[in-house]
Amino acid sequence: MENIVYRNPVAEEAEKIVDFYNYVGGETSFLSFEKDEYPLGVKEQEAEIRRLEGNANNTMLLALDGDEIAGIATINSSHKVKSRHEGELGIVVAKKYQGQGIGSRLIEMLIDWCKGNGVTTRIRLDTRTDNTPAVSLYLKFGFVVEGCLRNQTLLDGKYYDLYIMGMMIK
Repeated sequence: MENIVYRNPVAEEAEKIVDFYNYVGGETSFLSFEKDEYPLGVKEQEAEIRRLEGNANNTMLLALDGDEIAGIATINSSHKVKSRHEGELGIVVAKKYQGQGIGSRLIEMLIDWCKGNGVTTRIRLDTRTDNTPAVSLYLKFGFVVEGCLRNQTLLDGKYYDLYIMGMMIK
């Protein structure tokens, strides 16, 4: 989408980010949280945004349509010496913005960021095996299925499997 702006958040957007996550949690069952279950409050989200400033191996990107958040993507990495090379990718695009290339652009930007940060050499993610659009998107970017966690998610009395997917950054 031509009018979408991609950039890092500022602390003043914490409430908007929390509201977005709480809203999209109710749009899909594919996220790890439901509507209004996002684990951070506004003050914690503000602190998280400030923690990301100048952080070598953790980042957050917003996809903005004017003042409205269309999507958010993150790379979260450990500070521990043995595991800081691996970043966990998280991404969500609001339902009304899906299918417009926003998710692809966010992933592309995160991969580029990882390639340039001097720390990250591997990206991993988890996704439900029945989330075929997401699985296809990740495969397109070079992620491979590295394993499957059986019955990892329980929703409305039904169990779902999760793929563990990863890629090395060259």
